[in-house]
Amino acid sequence: MTNQLDTDKLPAAVQRVAFALRTVGWVSFWVQLVLAVVAAIILLFAIPFAIPSTTAAGNSTSAGTGGGVFFAICGLAVLGYSVYRAFGFTRLSRQLRSPAANAVRPKKADTIKQVQFTLVSNLVGMLLTLVGAEAISGTLLAKSLAQPQALFGAAVDVGKFIQPLDIFVVLANTHATVAHFVGIVGTLWLLDRIHKQ
Repeated sequence: MTNQLDTDKLPAAVQRVAFALRTVGWVSFWVQLVLAVVAAIILLFAIPFAIPSTTAAGNSTSAGTGGGVFFAICGLAVLGYSVYRAFGFTRLSRQLRSPAANAVRPKKADTIKQVQFTLVSNLVGMLLTLVGAEAISGTLLAKSLAQPQALFGAAVDVGKFIQPLDIFVVLANTHATVAHFVGIVGTLWLLDRIHKQ
């Protein structure tokens, strides 16, 4: 009861910003966390089995190798940091709603800086995953173009075909991209809410 009364003493603008921070923080946290865990599990499953097979010319034919997966893993690491930042929004909301008389509430400029920093981390993560998607897609395109046209009567190198594990790598990278997109949308909405107050 006293917590509700203390919260009622807050200015309406602070209450709205605190509510927006808490809502976006929890939604972004859970959506990004679930997508990050799924993407990490897929990559952990796919990469060890994506042993690079080489063609007669010595070219690697696995989508699980090369720069694409490196960028996908880097994007996933940045996603982990973005999940941490999203959880930080819930802590920031708690600081704004703090009923203690001696509590130091964050200033509007500090709140905006934290939201902007989270936005930048999501943008960097999305850039990394998109670069990874380009490289992975290029590898899969090269693999599909190199597939033999005739299957009968000739020895066929199975490594030239697109394997299900190749699609797993694409799926993991797509999950990370969607998670970064959710973070970007959430932080842009937060910046809009904060600037309107």
